Amino acid sequence: MTPIPLSLYIHIPWCIKKCPYCDFNSHQINDNLPEHAYIQALLKDLENELPAIWGRRLESVFIGGGTPSVFSAEAIEQILSGLRALLPMRPSMEITMEANPGTFEQQRFKAYRQAGINRLSIGIQSFNADHLNALGRIHNGEEATHAAEIAKNAGFDNFNLDLMFGLPQQNTTQALADLQQAIDCNATHISWYQLTLEPNTLFHHSPPVLPNDEALWDMQKQGQALLKQAGFEQYEVSAYANKNTNNDNRSRHNMNYWQFGDYIGIGAGAHGKITAPDGNIQRYSKYRQPEQYMRQVSTGSGRSSEQLLEKVDIPFEFMLNALRLKQGVASDLFEQRTHLALTDIEDRLKQVVEMGLITLDKQRIVTTSKGWNFLNDAIEAFI
Repeated sequence: MTPIPLSLYIHIPWCIKKCPYCDFNSHQINDNLPEHAYIQALLKDLENELPAIWGRRLESVFIGGGTPSVFSAEAIEQILSGLRALLPMRPSMEITMEANPGTFEQQRFKAYRQAGINRLSIGIQSFNADHLNALGRIHNGEEATHAAEIAKNAGFDNFNLDLMFGLPQQNTTQALADLQQAIDCNATHISWYQLTLEPNTLFHHSPPVLPNDEALWDMQKQGQALLKQAGFEQYEVSAYANKNTNNDNRSRHNMNYWQFGDYIGIGAGAHGKITAPDGNIQRYSKYRQPEQYMRQVSTGSGRSSEQLLEKVDIPFEFMLNALRLKQGVASDLFEQRTHLALTDIEDRLKQVVEMGLITLDKQRIVTTSKGWNFLNDAIEAFI
């Protein structure tokens, strides 16, 4: 059977400021940043995970947060050097790091490139001063534009810009202006998604005034048309790759998630998914608080929870990811990644096909245009 690809996610949980919409495991920097101690914990954490993935090589690395660019280039280089010493890696492997466009981070971009980072994901969210202020962001539109320019000058020929729409008091014209400015930055990839009010965030407890459903639909449709016209191909719900280059600019790391690949998670609050040789699939998470995480890793495992997926739940887990892809997935990928037969879910597949939400043949499972608009219904059929 074809080996399941393996990726690595590294979580750096600190931010200069916690944004009111953010539900990620992030912690505002109050005192000195414990770079050295955290690096040691990350590498010890990875060593602890090695027995479960022995003999497998990495296909991609993603350093997320928080704001990983609060770490120095020297710290990032230490992390990557430690990884290379512990795990085999695919040649020309994608190594992505999230970064914020503030001037403080921009000065480090070239050093990050020299350290081994070959793809940046820059958290712009908006270029509009009023919307940035409403989102609690610490950069301005000029810094955001300059960040893309600095990234290119630093040698990053592959970088993503993160943008949101449906912001407080935003109209369609403003949303499209944000999108056009991102396109003008010559990004190779744009992540464009709707702001949602997540539990345990300041926005959830004190909701701002957001555009209504009709306005959101208008933003989405016009924005997608603008991206397509500019040569960006939508390959996932919120992911758009620039086709005007000679490279495949889709995120390899995220593609592994969406195709139900395996991934190691190290760092405070990180999650992992590992498939054992016998086909059993385990999910786990790490302690969320950085200090507790570092203590736990130093004395044993940094895992705070472990869960062996029940066979009955695996089809839903697979479809939750795969149906997000615009071109779907190969039909035989289900069996490769789940160790289940497609006939095991034959009745549910027929039901969703009859609803007009997916098409299914011997080659691919693909979400239809109707299914794309009712994606939750398509996914929930596999619960």
